[in-house]
Amino acid sequence: MRVAIVGCGLIGGKRAKSITALGHSVVATADAVPERAAMLANSYPGCASSGEWREVVTRADVDAVVVATINDSLASITLGAVEARKHVLVEKPAACSADELRPVAAAARNARVTVRVGFNHRFHPALRKARELVDAGACGPMMFVRGRYGHGGRIGYDREWRADPALAGGGELLDQGVHLIDLTRWFLGDVTNASGFAGTFYWDMPVEDNGFVCTHHTGGQVGWLHASCSEWKNLFCLEIYGKTGKLQIDGLGGSYGLERLAYYRMLPQMGPPETTIWEYPGEDTSWNAEFRDFENAIAGVRGTGATLTDAVAGLDVVARVYAQSAPAKPQAA
Repeated sequence: MRVAIVGCGLIGGKRAKSITALGHSVVATADAVPERAAMLANSYPGCASSGEWREVVTRADVDAVVVATINDSLASITLGAVEARKHVLVEKPAACSADELRPVAAAARNARVTVRVGFNHRFHPALRKARELVDAGACGPMMFVRGRYGHGGRIGYDREWRADPALAGGGELLDQGVHLIDLTRWFLGDVTNASGFAGTFYWDMPVEDNGFVCTHHTGGQVGWLHASCSEWKNLFCLEIYGKTGKLQIDGLGGSYGLERLAYYRMLPQMGPPETTIWEYPGEDTSWNAEFRDFENAIAGVRGTGATLTDAVAGLDVVARVYAQSAPAKPQAA
């Protein structure tokens, strides 16, 4: 495929690297900062660059578009690419709100193009193995998921775009929390109700630095989730509980620590479980695996990548928590 990258920061660069590693080509780049688009384009012979995203998504030599901008532009650029009849891989959360994303989903159906959302955590090897075990019945019927995800920010974090509600749409719950929500739906199924609280405890910013969520699912299962940017020591931990076993994923590599999956199988006599552990050192392979899944989806193979329906469902959960967390309006006298 011939791919255009819109948004040439850290994630755009990672996407470009995985695209070419899989044998595809990056033919155009765009960024609101033209110099950044040019810098990325210079890494790929014959690649054009622009400061205007519309110029690249409408190019005749572009088959697919990766949208890796900040949140406030994700939906509008995806819509523009869809209307140009391009396939799209858009970074999570795909929009600032579900209402912003629903028209994009309708347009994609009408244009008959494939759109996937970059919830790359589904493609981490420990999580793929966990899904394989769940699907094989290794844990029995699902009961609940408990998840924690967080980082400690950095000096000036409360002055970055993620702290600006107009650009980000929300805070930590919308940033890392949507990964937890997506993974919980992936293992437990659709959400029927959600409650929680989004609060700002440490950072001086108008968006939340901690989000707490309880999700209820169609089969009666529950998700209990916490996303934080006052974690101080970076953390990822997802625990999946079934009636006959438990799976625990710790770490994502890098600053989050060694990626590791533990499977605890309940014995007939109960007591200490039978334990099996898998460890996944080395570089993050999720970017390549997710783009391969996107490529297969275009060819008609469903795969495991997140769809716009998945993204809308996650954003609906976030919206419910935000509505519950909003300060009460004073009553008229």
